Amino acid sequence: MEKLKILVVDDESRMRKLVKDFLKKKGYDVIEAADGEEALDCFFEDKSISLVICDVMMPKIDGFEVVKEIRQYSEVPIIMLTAKGDESDELNGFDLGVDEYISKPFSPKILVARVEAILRRSNSLASGELLEAGGIQMDIAAHEVKIDGKPVNLSFKEFELLSYFVMNQGVALSREKILNNVWNYDYFGDARTIDTHVKKLRNKLGDKGEYIKTIWGMGYKFEADA
Repeated sequence: MEKLKILVVDDESRMRKLVKDFLKKKGYDVIEAADGEEALDCFFEDKSISLVICDVMMPKIDGFEVVKEIRQYSEVPIIMLTAKGDESDELNGFDLGVDEYISKPFSPKILVARVEAILRRSNSLASGELLEAGGIQMDIAAHEVKIDGKPVNLSFKEFELLSYFVMNQGVALSREKILNNVWNYDYFGDARTIDTHVKKLRNKLGDKGEYIKTIWGMGYKFEADA
C-alpha cells in the first residue's frame, strides 16, 4: 500500500526533523520545506500530498500566505503550528481554511494523533455515500456539495461539519460534541472555533445557511425544509 505523503513546513530544522521522525515512525512519507516559498514549490510540484503541516512565522512567505495560496487550488487538510498563541491568529487561520491549530511547544505524539485523525476521517469520507437535505446534495466520495444543483466550494473542515449536521438532522448538538466528532479529539481551546466555521459555512450555503439554527448557550441544530 502506498504511503501517505505529508508536507512539513518550518524554518527551524530541528523542528522539521522532530516532526519528520515521529511521522516516519508511523509509516508516513515526509517532504520538508524551510520557508513558505519552498513550501509552495513543493506542494504544486507534487500532486500526491495528503496533508500539510505549516508554521506561521517563516521567512520569504509566512504560513498564512501559504494557506491562502494553497486554498485557491486545493482543499488538502492543513495543520498550522504557532508559537504566538494569539487568538486573533487562530481565527485568521481558520478563516483562511486551516483545519487544525497547534501551539508550540507541543507533544509530537499529540501532533501525530491529530494527523492520523484527520487522515482517517478524510479517507473514511471516501465511502461512496450520498447525502441530501433540503436542496443540499453531498457526494462524500467526490467531496462535492451542490445546492439546488449548483456546486459550492467548501474546505475539508467545512465539508466535514456540514456532513455531520446533515447526518444529525433535528438533533441539538453542543459545541463540545461537534468538536469531538468533527475535529475527532477532545478540544480544550476556545469553543469559538466552531462558531467561526459555522459562520463561514452559513455564508457559503446562502439561503440554506438558515438550516443551521443556533441554540443559545449550547450549540447548533440542523433542520432542513421538507
